[in-house]
Amino acid sequence: MQLSPQIFRFFEQLAQNNNREWFEAHKPEFKTLENSVKAFGNSLKDQLNTHDSVDRFKLFRIYRDVRFSKDKTPYKTHFGLTWHRTKPELRGGYYLHLKPNDIFLACGFWDPNQADLKRIRQELAFDGNEYRSLINDPKFKNVWGELQGDAVKTAPKGYAKDHPQIDLLRFKQHLFSVRYTEADVCAPDFLVRVNAALEAVRPFVDYMSAVLTTNADGESILK
Repeated sequence: MQLSPQIFRFFEQLAQNNNREWFEAHKPEFKTLENSVKAFGNSLKDQLNTHDSVDRFKLFRIYRDVRFSKDKTPYKTHFGLTWHRTKPELRGGYYLHLKPNDIFLACGFWDPNQADLKRIRQELAFDGNEYRSLINDPKFKNVWGELQGDAVKTAPKGYAKDHPQIDLLRFKQHLFSVRYTEADVCAPDFLVRVNAALEAVRPFVDYMSAVLTTNADGESILK
């Protein structure tokens, strides 16, 4: 399943003509590109399910929600794809962003709720060594690089500023990403490369799944 560079040319043009008249005139081209991206997403879902458990693939709609935005342009200028792991046992998800000059694959926990963030910090405060060993493993780090995400400036409430795991405890998000070029995306092996990257991130999401489905005593909270 090979993606076309026309995806990026289309969005470059849309960025310059972000209005309903232009989009309606070029909608047949958009639908062709959209269908190719959907096919890619479904093919990747099948590949992921050879080593993971993904119950849903979603391609976000092109239409922007402008109700609470100062920017009233009606259309997004990118494709956003997500793959959802089977819950409640498995946590974390995968996201692919296809936009001219802004192409990335992301994985992790973008907006954990208060209970999940508390549980993550609780585990890291107790013992952050397993987490560190996962994200510093060369096989992982060579693909995904460094931990990313918003963080508090000093220490979260309830934790000392000199806690031995304070660098991890500061994080409010736990994210990793891989950047790609347009040439990467349009190469015949792109699906294989993305699948391999997501296979490499499995130890991280499986660790986080284990944390978020147990209490502080290691007992399952799943019913």
